[in-house]
Parts: sequence; structure tokens; C-alpha cells
Amino acid sequence: MKVIYGIENYQQNDSLYLALGNFDGIHRGHKHLISTAVEKAKKNGGKSAAFIFEPHPAQVLFPEKAPKLLGNRESKTKLLEQCGLDLLIYHPFTMEIASWSPEKFVHNILINGLHIKEVFVGFNHSFGHRGAGTPEAMKQMGKELGFAVNVIDPVTIDGELVSSSLVRKLLEQGDVQHATKMLGYSPFIQGNVIHGEHRGSTIGFPTANIGIDSRYTVPAKGVYAGVVTIEGDVNRYKCVVNIGSKPTFHEIYPLSIEAHIVDYNQDIYGKTVTLTFMEKLRDEKKFASIEELLEQINNDKNTAIDLLEGVQTIRTGN
Repeated sequence: MKVIYGIENYQQNDSLYLALGNFDGIHRGHKHLISTAVEKAKKNGGKSAAFIFEPHPAQVLFPEKAPKLLGNRESKTKLLEQCGLDLLIYHPFTMEIASWSPEKFVHNILINGLHIKEVFVGFNHSFGHRGAGTPEAMKQMGKELGFAVNVIDPVTIDGELVSSSLVRKLLEQGDVQHATKMLGYSPFIQGNVIHGEHRGSTIGFPTANIGIDSRYTVPAKGVYAGVVTIEGDVNRYKCVVNIGSKPTFHEIYPLSIEAHIVDYNQDIYGKTVTLTFMEKLRDEKKFASIEELLEQINNDKNTAIDLLEGVQTIRTGN
């Protein structure tokens, strides 16, 4: 998959089959839309592509109210590549673009910029100033301007409509297994290992403290069984992840994300890690003593190891 930054760097292809959307999280609904574009492009000898504004329009228009995102550009790009796309086009979203009418968006982006053959949008897709453009409006413009519009039906699982907002809600509730059903893969976060209080090492359970950009969604406070990949290391390791405010030690403390990596003791400060959440073990709790906390941490570790026994390609150490 070729990645293009800026529509001006796109070289014209007369048979471009374009998926439109923000694709936050790349859930099963997104995959269905994109796979439809990929299959049709292959059938007709064209090129499949996705077009994404970056940053997310809500972050430009309503920065204080914008929902937290489910992933960064790097993770989104990797997930989209797995969908089989030929091209991925990122383009800056600006206040000027926000002011464009639906007709101007279609002319500037779809016609003059990308010269599309067909476009693929979700049933609730909106475009143009204040989201005035609808799929039906795009269909009408397609008839007038000579491109086909494919409106993709929603995907439901167990009667629930799959959406980024639902996945976000489930993660904020700590329901990572339910979120996994909606996504089609286990949810994960990425960040750099930063210095913390170093208390874990002193009590026999060293942890990697993960710094996460506040723009991104993290699961609810609690303890999770997960796996971790570390920059420069091809292995995946079992881990126990604690998300919380350390109530045993502090009355008030900023939210922290700490991962105890099983049977691993190398220095990874400054490295990028990916934490994948497999199952929530328990809620955050304040303990009466260090001894009680240590006993619970050890129980959490053993429970996580047992839960992760069937997960492939994991090594619990070097």
C-alpha cells in the first residue's frame, strides 16, 4: 500500500475506487466498507484507495468537545494496509475546508483532486460545511458529474450497530472483550516508556510506565491481562496492566498506565510499546497495606498468565 500525504501529491489514475471516512479505530463496519471498494477495484482493474482528513475534523472544529480517538496515524495506517488497499491518502483538514459547501468538496477533492471512478461511503456519511452533504446528495452529484456512489449498509453484531462511538464507550467502561467483537481485533494503545515513581521495583513488581497522548482513548481504570510488544523486539510478552490513580499510595494522583511484563527485566525507557488488552481482571482498589497489595498483584499476575496461555507467539522472557 502506498501512502500519500497531501492530495497535491496524488498522480492521476482514471479508475480510482475511493473509500471516504474518518475510519477511527478501523472497526468491522469500516472493514466492510473498505473491502467492498477493494473488491470492486480488483474486479474492474482499478486502484482502491481511502481518503482521510487529518487531523480529525472534530479536533479542528471543536477541540474542547472532540471525542478521544481510538488510534494514531501509525496504527491506522497499519490496519488499513491489512485491508488490502492500494493507496492511502491523508490530507490536512483546515478551517477553510470546513467552510466548503458539499458541492465544493466534491469538485475540489473527488473530481479535480482525485478524478475518482467510484466512491464508497457509509450510510450516515456527511461532508461539506456543517455536514450538510448526505449520501443521497452525493448520489445525485455523482449522476451529474459522472462517478458512481456506493452507499454501504451498516454492520450490526448481536443487534448492535458497530461504530467508533460504541467502541469508545465500551473501552471507557472497561469492556475490552465486547470492544474486541466490534473491532475484529483486540484493542490496543501505543506510547513511550517514561519514568514513574519507581515504586514497583522496590516491592518486587517492576512496571513500565506508559505515556499516552491525551487525545486518545484508554480503557477504564482497572487491571487487565494483556500482551506487549516493544520497539526493536520481535517477541510479544505477557503482561498485567494497571490503569488508575494509585489509591493505595495517593489521595489524588494523575491517571497512570503501568505494565508489569512477565519475566522481563530489561531497560526500555524511551522505547515505544504497544499494549494489547485481552481481558479486564478487576476494578481499581485501595488496599489497606502494602502486603495486601502485593498479594493481589501476585494473584493478578497468575490469573493473567493462565488467561493468556492460549495466545500464540508469546514468550514470557528471552
